[in-house]
Amino acid sequence: MEDIEDAVPAGAPPGFRLPKMTVGIRPRKPTALRNCSPPQPSVSSSINGFSTVPGTQTIYVKTFGCSHNQSDSEYMAGQLSAYGYTISENPEHADVWLINTCTVKSPSQSAMETLIHKGRAAKKPLVVAGCVPQGSKDLKELDGISLIGVQQIDHIVEVVEETLKGHEVRLLKRSTLPALNLPKIRKNKFVEILPINVGCLGACTYCKTKHARGHLGSYTVSALVDRVKTVIAEGVKEIWLSSEDTGAYGRDIGVSLPILLKALVAELPPDRNTMLRIGMTNPPYILEHLEEIANIMLHPCVYSFLHVPVQSGSDSVLNAMKREYTISEFRFVVDTLMRLVPDMQIATDVICGFPGTPAARMRKVPTSEVKKRSRELTNIFESFTPYVGMEGRIERVWITDSAADGIHLVCTILY
Repeated sequence: MEDIEDAVPAGAPPGFRLPKMTVGIRPRKPTALRNCSPPQPSVSSSINGFSTVPGTQTIYVKTFGCSHNQSDSEYMAGQLSAYGYTISENPEHADVWLINTCTVKSPSQSAMETLIHKGRAAKKPLVVAGCVPQGSKDLKELDGISLIGVQQIDHIVEVVEETLKGHEVRLLKRSTLPALNLPKIRKNKFVEILPINVGCLGACTYCKTKHARGHLGSYTVSALVDRVKTVIAEGVKEIWLSSEDTGAYGRDIGVSLPILLKALVAELPPDRNTMLRIGMTNPPYILEHLEEIANIMLHPCVYSFLHVPVQSGSDSVLNAMKREYTISEFRFVVDTLMRLVPDMQIATDVICGFPGTPAARMRKVPTSEVKKRSRELTNIFESFTPYVGMEGRIERVWITDSAADGIHLVCTILY
């Protein structure tokens, strides 16, 4: 089925809220017109036992995937709450399920499919958002379900309204970037996840996210600075810059990541009560900015942490992946940051079993063996003693959350 798109006039500002009649719908009744303006419900109207009076229902929001997805869910929940809907973590008592999906790893997509099956069995109206419908809209699991794309989250209210009326909505066309000042309900009130751009400039052969998030689209420096000012005033104590590739920021609008970071750091409170964390970057687009990035990380309110995926230790495999860098360039990134930034912490990713490698030809390991190896790795991890020798020392730490056990706190040591 072709996408049913909104009719926002050309040049409409990001975050523009559609009048209700401009959202294309697909009524479930075969006799109804595909793009008709739906009738306005009366107070007593209902479909399948659910009230269709807008803003009176409870919505269960489930998020899979990265921090960018989490931010999108927070924005969607904020808009729905502002319109009168109740956001709940209890799926059984909710009138609608909003499922924000991830397409990077198979387990996340499988979990989405399981949740959809549960929702259908419970006869819950479903709205699926995120990278799965954006990149794979024709999946049979999505048949008959309302879909909303990654750049249409500012229209979630309309999609939910029409879904509650029994209509199927597909709003997947990429448009202008959603505004950053939309209502938002943070999962952690102290942490603001701030998307600085969407998409990337890469063409990695294994990546499905590119099909969903698309080509690079950066927010302006001024828009991001305004957002930082706002969230600091709201009491946020930690800002996570989120992106599919932080290092590529601004290349589409004539600026660079160092220009943005310097502008954002300038807005951090002088009393040092708000920390900034830089998001994941691929090696190619940070190489030319390494010294500037290192200088920014020396700021007392910027974490000396960076996520730089290597994906493979073989140049031939990296070339087959179309990663656009070599192992020596990855080493240069790591070595430079480790040399210039004291106590620098770097996280990375490795892909196992890429097509054409010996691992790809190996037989699948039995589930029992997978669990056994997982337990062994867990035991190795728990054997580490990183805090030996710290007894009696006074450290500056940042506390923004409680641990899963509800007893301990999650702390970050600030060097």
